[in-house]
Amino acid sequence: MTPEPSLRVVVVDDHTVMRAGVVALLASEPTVEIIGEAGDGRAAVDLIERLRPDVALIDLRMPVLDGASATAEIVAGPAPTRVLILTTYDTDEEIERAVEAGAIGYLLKDTTREQLVDAIHSAARGETVLAPRVAERLVARMRRPAVVPLTAREVDVLGAVADGLSNAEIGRRLVIAEATVKTHLLRVFAKLDVSDRTHAVVVAMQRGLLARR
Repeated sequence: MTPEPSLRVVVVDDHTVMRAGVVALLASEPTVEIIGEAGDGRAAVDLIERLRPDVALIDLRMPVLDGASATAEIVAGPAPTRVLILTTYDTDEEIERAVEAGAIGYLLKDTTREQLVDAIHSAARGETVLAPRVAERLVARMRRPAVVPLTAREVDVLGAVADGLSNAEIGRRLVIAEATVKTHLLRVFAKLDVSDRTHAVVVAMQRGLLARR
């Protein structure tokens, strides 16, 4: 039986020692062939466009062009290269950017050699590959309750709170009863999952629901 050809892989990491470590880790794997290396995202895009590997292992935080931006260019290009993120960063923002950019997988650098080889083969077949911690974060993010928008009146009330007004002063400004102000605030607290006025203002500003004063 004729053996299957090795998967052609490019390794991209701005840390020379880390990049060399990944290359050494895969050097004895007969089903994987490292055909190129790059130390930044722009060099990676150019290299991949020229070599057209099956899979690219790409770090996230790199000079010139970061991993997510490089990924977006690679998957939009003519080469059918699958991108596997291989990084130490596992924040929601980093994961979301990489996935939205088109990465087929997201691995952390504590991945074992066997797991990395399996991931490369899975990626080459078009299968999504996620490190367990990354998968947990994505699931948790999906399970979070949707943000309930504030009504226009609730925004008015919260804006007045941010201006330092008391409930009575808010009532006079908005021409509503003080009891109505309290009702609006209770609804705001419930929607933002907070228990006091100051926290409500801070959370609303963080979420872009209230303009910064």
